Amino acid sequence: MSGASRVGGVEHVAGVVQRLAVLTGAGIPAASAWRHAAASSGVPAIADELESAQDLPARLAAVAGSAPPEERSAWSVVAAIWSVATETGAALAPTLHRTADVLRDLAQSAREVDTALAGPVATSRIVLALPLVGLLLGVILGFDVAAVFVTVPGIACLVSGGGLIALGVRWNRGLIRWARTQDATPGIALDLTATALSGGTSIDRAARSVAASGALAGLDLRSQEVDEVLGFASAAGVPAVALLRAEADEQRRRARADAASRAARLESRLLLPLGVCILPAFVLLGVVPTGIAILSSTALPV
Repeated sequence: MSGASRVGGVEHVAGVVQRLAVLTGAGIPAASAWRHAAASSGVPAIADELESAQDLPARLAAVAGSAPPEERSAWSVVAAIWSVATETGAALAPTLHRTADVLRDLAQSAREVDTALAGPVATSRIVLALPLVGLLLGVILGFDVAAVFVTVPGIACLVSGGGLIALGVRWNRGLIRWARTQDATPGIALDLTATALSGGTSIDRAARSVAASGALAGLDLRSQEVDEVLGFASAAGVPAVALLRAEADEQRRRARADAASRAARLESRLLLPLGVCILPAFVLLGVVPTGIAILSSTALPV
């Protein structure tokens, strides 16, 4: 998945959620709001033939399951948020406004990571072409490099060099995937709990609602931070909603910082496959065959 499609997918969902927030804030019923959004934003018509607004979370979960990979986690968040708000009676418009802001923040974080990775990824692609460049150089210089690869030393170089290139490509891609790995929903359990409590429900009912929304949307909402924040709020005798949302924002900041740190470390880590795999493959496929071809063409008669 390209970085552009990944970011664009999340931002598209954020735009839809923002429109829904405006529509529901203006007093338009949820089902009608979704019909307007579907007509103007190119989203699935999930409100068609809808018997009750209570069925919307299940429809959203189905949309998340069939959405493109770059949008799947974003739709899962929307499904979970909508489920909790519907179950607990939380105000829908402000909840959707915050959800849109959260999704835009995640998209911005992904964009920053892609920007940081652009240089190292481009460099790695150039480096991976070194063995082929070495081979072509021998051909350009006029040496019969192809004939070398039918000899025993040439076959050994071809097999060894090809294996090293395959290992280097796999290693390189693994490092890039590691740098791009990012929690798609940091702080979502905290946000969902805050949404549930803002509807005036009890902590126990909020926990049940959050668990049910996670099961519906396919999200893992186990979070030790939720219990810690609720315990602190209870001991201090202060409202938990603001604390939960502040902790959710902090988790997203930490996730962004971790992603930026991995991207910064990628450039140095890409030197490992270069030194261990690509440079030896360059020697085996470019330098050694060219050297053999030179020796063969300049052999002195006995």
